[in-house]
Amino acid sequence: MEHNAPLNEIARLFLKLGIIGFGGPAAHIAMMQHEVVTKRKWLSEQHFLDLMGATNLIPGPNSTEMAIHIGREKGGYKGLILAGTCFILPAVLVTGIFAYLYRQYGQVPEVQPFIYGIKPAIIAIILAAIFPLAKKSLKSAGLILTGLVALIGSLYGIHEIYLMFGAGFLASGAAYLDNRKQQNLNVFIPLALFPVANSALLTETNARLFLIFLKIGAILYGSGYALFAFLDTELVSAGLLTKQQLIDAIAVGQITPGPVFSSVTFIGYQINEWTAAIISTIAIFLPSFIFVALLNPIVKKMRDSKLFSAFLDAVNVVSVAIITAVCIEMGKETITDWRTILIAVISMAVLLGYKKLNSAFVVLGGSLMGYLLTLM
Repeated sequence: MEHNAPLNEIARLFLKLGIIGFGGPAAHIAMMQHEVVTKRKWLSEQHFLDLMGATNLIPGPNSTEMAIHIGREKGGYKGLILAGTCFILPAVLVTGIFAYLYRQYGQVPEVQPFIYGIKPAIIAIILAAIFPLAKKSLKSAGLILTGLVALIGSLYGIHEIYLMFGAGFLASGAAYLDNRKQQNLNVFIPLALFPVANSALLTETNARLFLIFLKIGAILYGSGYALFAFLDTELVSAGLLTKQQLIDAIAVGQITPGPVFSSVTFIGYQINEWTAAIISTIAIFLPSFIFVALLNPIVKKMRDSKLFSAFLDAVNVVSVAIITAVCIEMGKETITDWRTILIAVISMAVLLGYKKLNSAFVVLGGSLMGYLLTLM
């Protein structure tokens, strides 16, 4: 079917996405959709949707796992490791710099003027990606209804894992009743398999951090923002981190590009400097690589089974609905005056007019417009 891509091209793409990937998981996935479906045509719209739906079924940071999936599709297991590492690396390096400056000077550098214009541009990027994904996923009246219910449920705060599995099981049940002779149920989804690392080189504190972050990476569903509730319990309550450091870690995760999980690099550094920063980072992301390596080969088998295909279709619709809900919530917080409205409208016009334009230009353009407009 699709041919492999050169490994150096996979590395360049995901390094770039890691550098410009502001805005959280929804924005990252929108950028990936633009790059690998619209621009490079590495994946079909349907297969991208299937990978996105499958990613939402397993724990861990969704956008990082999408990067790992795409790397596996286009470069085998070498591509899997390369894509995930290259997507994570820029965020980890930037977060490490913030962590060092924070420890030296006691505060996070002020970057808000540069973020002001990026946020509405990110909204436009997400909306531009939602249109083709929604068009492809809404295949029937039942799926349209499922999407609307999921959107309302997401806006009212129902956890995404309940929405996805609920819709998936209902759709599978309907498909089973519609075709009782369907018995090709030779596929299952492994949801938990991860190793526990141990090394004589690890100090007691680093070993403790490794196990804490490995556990969180292996069980945490949803966006990276849910991470901080776990951190409060595991680290603040245990006296390893102060409440203020946790709040500042949240701020760093929001203002830096790439996955929010890179905040653990900042946290590890505050607890035990570079060794803890590196160990914590490896531990939080390791389960994602393992889960995707296990899940990726069976996604196409799921599509070939009528029962699992119905499940996947419902999950895909819910995934699009959740991204839409995230976009609406981001819009309410971000597009608050005439300047941000102007940036969002111009960014959307550019994206719709130049479909193959690199999304980096939209991000940079939004940042520049935001900076110039704040001077007025």
